[in-house]
Order: sequence, then C-alpha cells, then structure tokens
Amino acid sequence: MARIVMKFGGTSMAGTERIRRVANIVRAQAAKGDEVAVVVSAMAGETDRLVNFCREANALYDPAEYDVVVASGEQVTSGLLALTLQAMGCRARSWLGWQVPIKTDDAHAKARIEEIDAPALIAAMQSGQIAVIPGFQGVTPDGRVTTLGRGGSDTSAVAVAAAVKADRCDIYTDVDGVYTTDPRIVAKARKLKNVTYEEMLELASVGSKVLQTRSVSLAMKEKVRVQVLSSFVDENAPDADSLPGTMIVSDEELAKISQEGLDMERQLITGIAADKNEAKITLTRVADRPGAVAAIFGPLAAASINVDMIIQNIAKDKGETDVTFTVPKADLLRAQTLLEERKEAIGYFRLIADDKVAKISVVGVGMRSHAGVAATMFKALADRGINVQAISTSEIKISVLIDADETELAVRVLHSAYELDAAA
Repeated sequence: MARIVMKFGGTSMAGTERIRRVANIVRAQAAKGDEVAVVVSAMAGETDRLVNFCREANALYDPAEYDVVVASGEQVTSGLLALTLQAMGCRARSWLGWQVPIKTDDAHAKARIEEIDAPALIAAMQSGQIAVIPGFQGVTPDGRVTTLGRGGSDTSAVAVAAAVKADRCDIYTDVDGVYTTDPRIVAKARKLKNVTYEEMLELASVGSKVLQTRSVSLAMKEKVRVQVLSSFVDENAPDADSLPGTMIVSDEELAKISQEGLDMERQLITGIAADKNEAKITLTRVADRPGAVAAIFGPLAAASINVDMIIQNIAKDKGETDVTFTVPKADLLRAQTLLEERKEAIGYFRLIADDKVAKISVVGVGMRSHAGVAATMFKALADRGINVQAISTSEIKISVLIDADETELAVRVLHSAYELDAAA
C-alpha cells in the first residue's frame, strides 16, 4: 500500500465527461488499496473567464477580492469530482483550502504556502476516504482566501504530497511525460524516463510548460518524487504504477537507477527549451562608473521586474559602455517607462527595445563533467546562420537569445546536434 497524491490540470477537468474519466483513474488507484488525495485545477479556460469578470467589475480590482472570485473555479471541479467518485461507489469528499487548511502568506494573487496542517487529511486518507482538494488556493492567518498565481495547482499538489509524506506525487497533464523538446516542433523528440529536480527546474524556468517552476523547486526542497503522466488514457488503461511517464527524482536516486542499468540511454543533454516570452532592452553609452549598473537594475528589482540575461560591453576610451538585458515580454512596457523616467539619473544616451526575440536553452547535468557543450551549440547555430544576441549560463544550462523567427529552426538544429532524436 502506498500514499499517492494525484493532480489533474484544467484540460483534464474540462467538462463532466473528462471529470468522469479522471474519476475512473482515481478509482483504479484507490482500488489497489492505496491512500489517495487528489488536487484539481479549474476547468480549462475558467480562470481566464473569472479574471475577465474581475476586470469588468473594477479595472483596479482589490487583489483580495480577486482571489475570492478566481479561487471558485477549483472549488467547482473539486466538488464535481467528489460527486462523481461517490456515484461510482467511492468514499470521497472535497476539502477546500481553508478546511485543510493550506496556510499561506497574505500576498494575494501570488501567495506562497507557509504550512499545511495535515493530521485531519491524513486521518481521512487512512480511513479509506479519497480527499479531493482544490489547487491554487490557500488561506491567510486572518482567514482570507488566497491564490498562488497561475499554474499554482502544481505547487499545491507537491505541497500536499510533502505534508502527508506521500510516496509519490503524480501530475496528470495533456502530455504523457517530459520530452527532450516540444514534440510539436520536433516530431522525433524522445520521452524521458527520468529527470533530476535540477534539470526539470532549469527546463521549467526557460520555457518548458510541463510543470510550474515553483512546484519543481518545492519538490526538490522537500524531496517529493514527482511523476508526469497523461490523463488522456482509456478507462481500462493500467494504473499509474504501470504507465510509462517521466519520474522527477534527486541526483542520488538517478545515479542509483543508472547503476542498476535501468536508464542506459541517459544523454549528456537532457532537453532543449524555447521561450518566446522574452524582450531585450539595450541602453547605449551608459557611464562606466561605480553605481551606474545599480542605478539600472535597482529600480527594476523594486518594481518586481525580473531581469535574466545581462551583457555589459567593454568600456571604450570615452568611459561609456552599452548594457543589454532581457525582461519578461509582459513587463517590457513597464520597464521602458521606468528607465525612461530615470534617464538622467542613470545617464544613458538611448533605450532600444526589441520584443521579437526568443531564448533557446540546452539543459543537462552531464555538462558538469563534459567539455564542448557550448562549442557544439554555437557551431550548430552558426552553421545555419542563426545569430546569437546574448548568452547566459549556469552549471547545467546554456541559454542564448536569438531572433524569434528562427526559434523552431534553432530547436531542431540543436536537437539533432546533441543527438537527441528518437530512433526511427
């Protein structure tokens, strides 16, 4: 017997027929004798609909009331799934965020989970009851409803799994695992059997949309084993223990798997990710003096605008330099306005903005012990005439900024260059 937390996304919960399919998957897991909790998202498109209602009601809406509205989408699906499970003869009930409770800070619309009081939930699971929990929501110390930000149901599921000390957290999505890249771009992309937390965190942060970045970070911190599976399977399909998904584990567990010969096809590079939600800003002729760069990035940080790639050219004889960096495309206008208001204080000549760029990243723990990964990347792109505008690196990742129109070509070229294509 195991303790399993199962999470189903919006596309899996989009209507009564799909909810019935989800209920069948949950029932099959519980029928094995496992203790089961289920975390659900709102129906596909429902959160967007609720957000629009808030904007129509008040363009400058109160974030606390916004949370009350948008959290209702998950409340509906949790109740419907519990009802459907009951109709199938299962013992099930819904637990809203304040009933568990899932305690968060008071940063409405982007709250962070601080603690989950799990004893009552664990007792219910041990009694054979299936707990159905709405994702994306929690409660403040003073009893106000909060939401965790878009994609927050993944984080809810991992947090619940950590709180109840689950053996595994199964994330059911519209894909059947983590691939070496987007299969819609590269038809020969391979599904990965195992990925480390660090690799998945990097992939999630640079454009892979399989899991929310915060959920992976939390899984790594709490050592929660996460499995990515497809919810779009036949009702008679085998249970999650038999389905071929992708397991996200620690470096130590992956090393053990490799030693036992269970992952002989492990590659130097795990995957290629692409992100078109980037914008580039260049400030020309910035004074080359102490404090000049701080004058640029300090105000951006204060405005909660994340800066990614940063390039500062070598200063010329005139004591001036150009500074180039990237921000999320959604924050470009705010960043421009902020920097233009501070033009004299910063001391730059011209601001050049470009939102027609894309970030391409190669990720893999094998980079730690192998040379030549960057050289392969740059040569492959150069051979196809793709110009690199900026570069950033970490221990297991190399990212480059290119023209957005060349995104798919770059992904295909790199996927082949690192020999990630699946066998015919």
